Amino acid sequence: MVVSSLGKGGAEHAAALQSHLLYRLGYDVHIVTIFPDVFYTYSGTLFNLGLYKSDKQSSFNRISRLFKFRKFLKTQNFDVIIDHRSRVQSYREFIISKFIYKAPTVYVIHSFETNIMFPKQDWLSSYLYKHEVMIGVSEAIATHFKKKYNLKHIECIHNAFDFQNIDKRASEPNNDPFLETDYILFYGRLDDDSKNLKLLIEAYKKSALARQNYKLLILGSGSDKAMLTGFVKTLKLEKDVVFKPQTDNPYIYAKHAKFTVLSSRYEGFPLVLPESLYLETPVISVDCQSGPNEIIQNKHNGLLVENYNANALAEAMNSFIFDETLYQQCKSNAKRSVEKFSLENICEDWKKLIENLDENNYK
Repeated sequence: MVVSSLGKGGAEHAAALQSHLLYRLGYDVHIVTIFPDVFYTYSGTLFNLGLYKSDKQSSFNRISRLFKFRKFLKTQNFDVIIDHRSRVQSYREFIISKFIYKAPTVYVIHSFETNIMFPKQDWLSSYLYKHEVMIGVSEAIATHFKKKYNLKHIECIHNAFDFQNIDKRASEPNNDPFLETDYILFYGRLDDDSKNLKLLIEAYKKSALARQNYKLLILGSGSDKAMLTGFVKTLKLEKDVVFKPQTDNPYIYAKHAKFTVLSSRYEGFPLVLPESLYLETPVISVDCQSGPNEIIQNKHNGLLVENYNANALAEAMNSFIFDETLYQQCKSNAKRSVEKFSLENICEDWKKLIENLDENNYK
């Protein structure tokens, strides 16, 4: 497996979970990370290429790491490579796909946003990946990029979830007195360009939640925290919006929340929605591309609302506070609705894909 890092992020978390999945299937798993950060637990052997990264980021250092990468792959002689990286640098992707990867390779697409997954030249992406095996983590991703780049071998395999571990972690002792508070939850990176947290805060301001003594808990870390705390002050919500740093166990907060909210501009297959639903916490999400509408059945296990519409998001929040019948219906259906995304079920999709790869079709 080749990943950008095992640091803090949805794609990184999904890749770490896949290492557990493949290990359980009996594969000899090796992970190469391009950047040094390691936050999520993983199964297998790690080759941290990021440790060879220099502060100056010279051309010599980049080329040197490419050679180390190539030597490692050649020495190990892997049967299959699964690439989870963001693939945006044209020259690097040309070199890697044409001269470094020799084994059958599966490229995973983690986001609907083109400019964080592919080189900016559409013709180059089509040339590099048209005949490669591609996996979209949502149906919308698979359909969109199949058409955009005329891809011949692309299908959807949703992200897998270790629900047993999530359940276990959510029940661990925690002395945070905030858990006794009535609150709604966002958890993830504090990156407004992708997560659109200003929309969430604005919708919360428009809703009746603060007047009903429901706090908004924003659980996460990121470069936009100062900007977001400033925005909260501008709206005079300092007493109602609570920031807590990222934790390796957000599940206990998800378990005790009234509901979880997602306000993103774009996603791939957002992990927070199935995680919350399995813990019987209903969800509200904007209908962004992609993933939420493949997880949420509106008014069955959560609420799906128009994106970029603060009024619609506020109205949905109010619905879960004032319409007890709707809330309880979504809560009772939550856990069962996402069991199909368990490690056990998704394992079978990956096993079938790997065992059916025909080496004669490659390089």
